[in-house]
Amino acid sequence: MQPFKRMTFDMDALRTFVLGIELGSFAQAAERLNRSTSAVSAQLKKLEQQTGLPLLQKAGRRLALTDNGELLMAYGRRMLALNDEAFSALTGRDVAGHVRIGLQEDFGETLLPELLGQFSRAHPLVQVSARIGRNVELLQGIRQGELDLALCWQAEESSRFTQPLQAKALCWIGRETLPLALWLERGEVLPLLLFDAPCLMRTRAIDALDHAAIPWRVAFTSRSLSGIWAAAAAGLGLTLRSEFGLPGGLQRLHHPALPQMGELGMALHLGQEVLPAAAERLREILLAQLAPALPQASSMATEA
Repeated sequence: MQPFKRMTFDMDALRTFVLGIELGSFAQAAERLNRSTSAVSAQLKKLEQQTGLPLLQKAGRRLALTDNGELLMAYGRRMLALNDEAFSALTGRDVAGHVRIGLQEDFGETLLPELLGQFSRAHPLVQVSARIGRNVELLQGIRQGELDLALCWQAEESSRFTQPLQAKALCWIGRETLPLALWLERGEVLPLLLFDAPCLMRTRAIDALDHAAIPWRVAFTSRSLSGIWAAAAAGLGLTLRSEFGLPGGLQRLHHPALPQMGELGMALHLGQEVLPAAAERLREILLAQLAPALPQASSMATEA
């Protein structure tokens, strides 16, 4: 009986595959990786030859992932993350210093544990300080030189060196048991769970409900996101957030009368145009972590 033959994936081809899906365009992936579109097509073909399975299929004028492609996408992200972590660990062990990062509360609980773990394993000589806060205080920290990086919601206020990121959909969130339909059909006042002012989402929620002529009241306010989630879990009302880091027991609420809230962009603010080595390494890891968490247009990509 012949031994089972194992195939070693081409990591460059795997990176092209994953990046093309994440960007929604293999042409953009080719540009980002400084490759020709024909070279990208050859890499995709090589992956299909290595697996012996179709990874992409036609969907009109676009390419969509097959079931096998979705599986490889999930594994590919993990393989590339481990590859990049190993490279950082081997090439960055001499990087030392101090890096200071701030994250808006929506991102802190979800991203921070893995971010700090991965970074500290790769750069054990770097001391990291992290701050969880709201947009206003994080931007102030960037401007006053107290932070090297700050991940915020994109607002009218900005900083000198800003990297715009993809947007997240905003939605109404609460417990499934809320009598939302009854409130709306009877024209009753909606109980809102909001951050203390000033707050981007507080303003958006109130303006949207006023525009739709839906009565509302502030049922609960908090200075922290954990307070908002606790009030929502207790069934005190509904709130406006993204689904980023949505706790169990809460869900997106739907009703034709509720205004559609669109999207809100994310932005990474830098303390200076050229970051110190430690801060630049942390920025790279953060962006890699964010990629799978951002919307990917139903896992579809344009043809290379």
